[in-house]
Amino acid sequence: MIIRENYLKKLIDAKDTEFIKVVTGVRRSGKSMLLLMFKDYLIKNKVKEKNIIHINFESARYDNIKDYHDLYEYIANKISNEKAYILLDEVQNVEAWEKGVNSLNIDYNVDIYITGSNAYLLSSELSTLISGRYIEIKMYPLSFKEYLVFNNYDNSNIEDKFYEYLKYGGLPAITLIKDKPDLVMNYLNDIYSTIVKKDIIDRNNIKDVALLENIIKYLANNIGSLVSTSKISNYLNSNKIKTNHQTIDNYLNMLEKSYIMYKADRTDVRNKTLLKTLGKYYIADIGIRNIILGFRNIEEGHLLENIVYLELLRRGYRVNIGKSAEYEVDFVAENPNEIIYYQVARTIAVNEVKEREIRSLENIKDNYEKIILTMDRVINKDFNGIKVINLIDWLIK
Repeated sequence: MIIRENYLKKLIDAKDTEFIKVVTGVRRSGKSMLLLMFKDYLIKNKVKEKNIIHINFESARYDNIKDYHDLYEYIANKISNEKAYILLDEVQNVEAWEKGVNSLNIDYNVDIYITGSNAYLLSSELSTLISGRYIEIKMYPLSFKEYLVFNNYDNSNIEDKFYEYLKYGGLPAITLIKDKPDLVMNYLNDIYSTIVKKDIIDRNNIKDVALLENIIKYLANNIGSLVSTSKISNYLNSNKIKTNHQTIDNYLNMLEKSYIMYKADRTDVRNKTLLKTLGKYYIADIGIRNIILGFRNIEEGHLLENIVYLELLRRGYRVNIGKSAEYEVDFVAENPNEIIYYQVARTIAVNEVKEREIRSLENIKDNYEKIILTMDRVINKDFNGIKVINLIDWLIK
């Protein structure tokens, strides 16, 4: 079991605080393994196994726990006079689970950790019951740096390994079967089907499954492109697929809540206001995108954008698209301490491309850091204060 240190550290740092720890993320991104890693950590640090109550609700063993009453009674009967650590995996499978979790937190000396594969986990009554008393830890598929570790790769032939990552994505189990393409395709297809069925169709009682799948395919094929409900509606209607703006808005919201898609809003970098029109969608895992579209090639630059977007989220930034007058900036990454502007380009070896990317950043008149990420091999390049960094080097630093 390879430890994902950054996520485990977040759980350890929050241990024994009053907060309920909520780990969220797309299915098979590693949430269940993270709870097992944390359980191992507790045992190694002298917590008795009898005081660790670990339940995975995807196991048939716990099918009898159907609602919050069952959940509360089952766990309460296992709690002794000592502090209990409660680890609940895919807890959204239990009806009104939040009432049981909140009651346990009030009635007993417990430290609670839960995982879930859709954002309804946090848009439910939980937010009201324990407002301000939970911590969300967002988990993503493997970064490229983690992918190297999981495969026991060194940095030789690094570009070949990066293109492998770009093809198969970062779901942890892929590293066990990547040498068997048929298994990879079956696995990715099964994950995608499960997300669509369990976290979108079943969860929202969707009747028009074909429309949903067409919207997903449209977004997967337009990663990194400006998208609006009007654009999607016009495209679908032109292909004889009847729909309307409200239905598309609802489906887009469902896709975000399932963590299969992320939306990056546009912001005006001059006055730091969010713009209501247009945005870009990025997919949680490139491997899932490739299985949706059949592993056919699309513009590589947009896939690179997707990789950078997810990496910025992993590093704790809030990420928007930038607009400054007529110029677009790929990403505006913000945290409490800094703002960084990013342009992502497959290559800037062509003067026209280089000038376009530089112009977009030069048009921003503040003094925050500005970076161009490219697959070109560059050594300490700097254009009027704009840094040019090899994308792979940036990912593994």
